[in-house]
Amino acid sequence: MTNTVLLAEDDRAIRQALTRALTLEGYRVTAVPDGVEALAAVHREPPDVIVLDVMMPGVDGLQVCRVLRAEGDRTPILMLTARVETADRIEGLDAGADDYVAKPFEVEEVFARLRALLRRAAPVAPAAPAEELAAGGVLEVADLRLDPSARRVWRGGTELELTRTEFDLLELLARNAGIVLDHATIYSRIWGYDFGPGSKNLAVYIGYLRRKVDPEGRVPLIHTVRGVGYTLREE
Repeated sequence: MTNTVLLAEDDRAIRQALTRALTLEGYRVTAVPDGVEALAAVHREPPDVIVLDVMMPGVDGLQVCRVLRAEGDRTPILMLTARVETADRIEGLDAGADDYVAKPFEVEEVFARLRALLRRAAPVAPAAPAEELAAGGVLEVADLRLDPSARRVWRGGTELELTRTEFDLLELLARNAGIVLDHATIYSRIWGYDFGPGSKNLAVYIGYLRRKVDPEGRVPLIHTVRGVGYTLREE
């Protein structure tokens, strides 16, 4: 089955080049130049995955993302951005994006991230080993409870709102609670591709996940093992 991609990019040269590349890769592409047309296209024919440029005239990529999430649309969204500061990346994640690629980018990286998003959006997930799950299929670490089947998570009595990628990352850590997962393993399991030691992608997601899971006043559960990776555990 051919996956459908909605591409919203105001730069004509990038839009045309990426459309050609995605088509050759086997995707069916709808390409639009701005956010207004992107929203109209999604409402007309929902795609399997969305690629949004952040900086578009009028309604930009962040606004499109916020509108779709407010409508309850959970279609995976990949942001294209020339804004590479951590605060800018966090703004995209906060808007509801699942992943981002910084410009200029290699098209193979875009392909890899799209494949990972589509895999995570697949309706059927492999069953977890029984010993990894608490009663009822809920993962529990200290006062953190995560329900993989419902894709819901609570810290104490408070339910947390996570993006698709944040949830997948937290679930991976919870299933391996107490085990230090190295960067390469996490990249492979979450994105399906190791972006190398120079990538800050994982650090940005961990930092943003910490803001939600380990707010001020809570005992931290997400820990960095310097030079190795990350783990989820009680102190």
